[in-house]
Amino acid sequence: MFTPVILAGGSGSRLWPLSRRKRPKQFLSLLDDRSLLASTLARLDGLGAGSPIVICQEDHRFLAAEQLRQAGVEDAILLLEPEGRGTAPAIALAAWVAETQGRDGPLLVLPSDHHLADETAFRQALLHALRLAGQGRLVTFGVVPTRAETGYGYLQAGERLGDNGYAVARFVEKPDAMTAEAFQASGEHYWNSGMFVLPPEDYLAALGTFEPAMLEACRRAMEGAASDLDFLRPQADAFRASPSGSIDVAVMERTDDAAMVTLAAGWSDIGSWQALWEVLPHDERGNALHGDVCCEASEGMLVHAESRLVATLGVENLVVVETADAVLVADRRRAQDVRQLVEHLESVGRPEVVEHATVFRPWGHYQSVDAGPRHQVKRIIVEPGARLSRQLHHHRAEHWVVVSGTARVTLDDRQFLVGENESTFIPVGRVHCLENPGLIPLALIEVQSGSYLGEDDIVRLDDRYGRE
Repeated sequence: MFTPVILAGGSGSRLWPLSRRKRPKQFLSLLDDRSLLASTLARLDGLGAGSPIVICQEDHRFLAAEQLRQAGVEDAILLLEPEGRGTAPAIALAAWVAETQGRDGPLLVLPSDHHLADETAFRQALLHALRLAGQGRLVTFGVVPTRAETGYGYLQAGERLGDNGYAVARFVEKPDAMTAEAFQASGEHYWNSGMFVLPPEDYLAALGTFEPAMLEACRRAMEGAASDLDFLRPQADAFRASPSGSIDVAVMERTDDAAMVTLAAGWSDIGSWQALWEVLPHDERGNALHGDVCCEASEGMLVHAESRLVATLGVENLVVVETADAVLVADRRRAQDVRQLVEHLESVGRPEVVEHATVFRPWGHYQSVDAGPRHQVKRIIVEPGARLSRQLHHHRAEHWVVVSGTARVTLDDRQFLVGENESTFIPVGRVHCLENPGLIPLALIEVQSGSYLGEDDIVRLDDRYGRE
C-alpha cells in the first residue's frame, strides 16, 4: 500500500496561450481526451494505491474537484495551498496528513502534468522504488536520457543498491550544451524526473534536520487546518511563514539516504511546445496537428486550432497555436522562451495571460461573445442542479434570454421559472440569483449594460461554493 500525492499547483506558462494562470496545463487535454491530471490518476489503476492526496492552488480548487469527479475518484483529499512555497513544504503537508491518518506505506509523489508512454515500465520501476523506500530510503526516479538535454536537471548514479537502484551521488542543475553531451556519453547521469517515493516519517524527519523552520511552519499549518466542502485548508498564516524551497534543495541534495531507480518509460514533463511536439503523433512530414488545420508544403510543425481554420504554406519548424482570443506563432526550437513572452504580456496587464475567453466557474462556464462601451454579451452554461451566488451589481443591469433548458430566477423576494425562448430583466442594484433546476445544462445569453461591467462589480450575499 502507498499513498499517491499529486502535485497540481503549477502554472505551465511555457504552454501559453493554451495554459493560463486560471486554467494551467495540468487541467488541459493535450494528448488525448483526458486532462493530464486525469491521466496521472489513471496511471495508478490496479496498483493497490490508497486514496490520493491532490495538492492544488485555491484558484484551481473547483477545476480539480470537477476533474476528480469526472475521473471517478471520490475518496481524494484536496489539499489547498494557501500560497505556493515550493515542493518541499507541499509534500510536508501531505506527509503530515498521511501520518495523522495512520496510513501504511510510503508516499508516491507525482507531478500532475507529466507524460509516460510506457506504463508497464513505470510500474516495474515503481516496484523497485517501493522496495528501497521500505529500507528507509528517500527515492527518486532517474530517467534514462535519450539525448543531451539542457532543459532538465540531472542525477548522477552512485553505489548500486540492488536491481535497478543506486545511491544518488549528486544532483546537477540544468547543464550547458557541452556538459549535457558529456552526461549523455557517461552512462551514469539521468534526467531528474521530479517523481519520488518517500516514507512520510523519514521525509518529515529529514526536513526537520535540514529545514526545521519549514517543518515547524507546516506542522502549525496542519494543526490549524480546516475542512471546507471537499477541501482541506491548512492554516494560511502559519503556512506562509514557511521558507520556500524545492524538495531537491531542501532535502534530497543533503541527505545520505537519497536513492534512485532508473526509468525508461518515454517520460516527458511536457514543459514546452517542443516537448509536446515530441510526444504527439506526426504525419509523414513531421507535423503534429490538432483541430481544423490545413498544412501545405510545411514540415515539422505543431499547429493547434481551437475555434477556426488555421492554414500554413511553405513554412517549417513553427508552433502555431490559435485560441478564441490569442494566437501564438513561434520558432519551435525557441519554445523555452515562451515564458519570457508571457512575462512581458503580464507586465503590460494583458488579461489573456490569466483567463481564456471561456471562463470556468464551479456552477459551469461562460464565454464573452461581444463587448463595447457600456455593453457586454456572454453565453452562459449552468450545469444541472447548479446555482450562481445570490448577488447584486451597483453599475450594471442584465437581460437574460434562455436558449435551452429552464432557469429558476430569484429577483429580490420573488422566484419564477424562465423557459426556452423566454427572457427576464435584472435592474441595477436588485438582488438576484440564477439556478438550473433541470436535468440538462441551462444555456442562456446575458446582455449586460451599464457604466462599469467588470467582474469585481459582483456583491455576493451568499454562495454555496464558499466564494467571497
